[in-house]
Amino acid sequence: MKKKRILGAVLAASLAVAGAYVIYGRVTRGASAGPSAGRPSPGAPGAGAPMRNGAPVAVEVSPVENSPVRELGVFSGSLQPRSRFVLSTRVAGRLVRVNADVGDGVARGETVAVLDDKEYAAQYEQSRADLEVMQATLEDAGSSLETARRDLERARTLFEGKIASQTELDSAATALRKAETQHRVVQAQRKQKEAALETVKDRLEATRLVAEWEGGSEVRVVGERFADPGALLRANDPVVSILDIGALTATVNVTEAMYIRMRPGLPARAVTDAIPGAVFDGRVERVAPFLNETSRQAEVRIEIPNPQGRLKPGMFVRVTLEFGRREGAVTVPAAALIKRGEQEGVFRLADDGKTVSFIPVRTGITDSGRVEILEPPLSGRVVVLGHHLLQDGSAVFLPGSPGRGGGL
Repeated sequence: MKKKRILGAVLAASLAVAGAYVIYGRVTRGASAGPSAGRPSPGAPGAGAPMRNGAPVAVEVSPVENSPVRELGVFSGSLQPRSRFVLSTRVAGRLVRVNADVGDGVARGETVAVLDDKEYAAQYEQSRADLEVMQATLEDAGSSLETARRDLERARTLFEGKIASQTELDSAATALRKAETQHRVVQAQRKQKEAALETVKDRLEATRLVAEWEGGSEVRVVGERFADPGALLRANDPVVSILDIGALTATVNVTEAMYIRMRPGLPARAVTDAIPGAVFDGRVERVAPFLNETSRQAEVRIEIPNPQGRLKPGMFVRVTLEFGRREGAVTVPAAALIKRGEQEGVFRLADDGKTVSFIPVRTGITDSGRVEILEPPLSGRVVVLGHHLLQDGSAVFLPGSPGRGGGL
């Protein structure tokens, strides 16, 4: 009997607890369904999307301007000297002296290096003496020729006077022909000696390596040195390289789309990280007449004057070319452009400053952070910050404006 009473008490207590739990659940569910009723859950469609009729969105705007725009192309490349040649020996010999080292200036016509010339000087003196001997031989042959001519004239006169025989006349004529032949032979030998003397003289002069070039600046610079005094050099061995850095050439590669716009004389501006803040003006000098079949690019050479020598061959530069310019173009900041679906456009602020309208646009040149608007005609102010929250007709306000509702 006692056990039955205990079991009944436990059962009653359990029923009481279950009832209290049910009542608590109903109360908490009713409280949570109050102010939030009708709102989409965080994952529901439309959550976080711009609301056309919602609270005004804070935005920043910028005016539409009429300003000049330039169509620019930026390319990169390395600088090369306008001209470079290697001064080499024309004859073999021992290098005696080098008058200019790396970085030294060299004037046109200056002697840069000297070879030992003793052997060539001796050959020159020998050839000159041979020529003098041949000159004397020629003079002797000339005298013999004149004598033979006079003898022939005398024999002809005596023959006409029937004093000399035909045989004597023939002998005089034969002697003249021999004298003429001998004179021509000696003349040819003299020319040989003159040529030999010129050859030896040229070799003697070749022991002095002189810097000569056509056009360009009067002074160039030594770029490399390949031999030291005392070295025994062969013909055509390099001694120094000489560079013209009064103007440098930037070689850049351009794509097919840009290639058709390239032309000699196009103005250019170059900058390099090696000289921060410096801008160097130049122009397009040469445009390759073909595109590389593999890379589909063409080589363009841009000449950059370098009168102060600040730029050096091998520096990496970025070159900006100006293809065209339009004055008074309608422009907006690049940050104002936004895409809605497949359309690119801007949000224009209404004249009352309270709403915006989405206007699809067709853009043109981009220059220094501003974009040209070709169509449609545009004026007023456009949104540059906050437009990702906007739709056509959205309410907006400008931070700091009176009444928060928009006013200007």
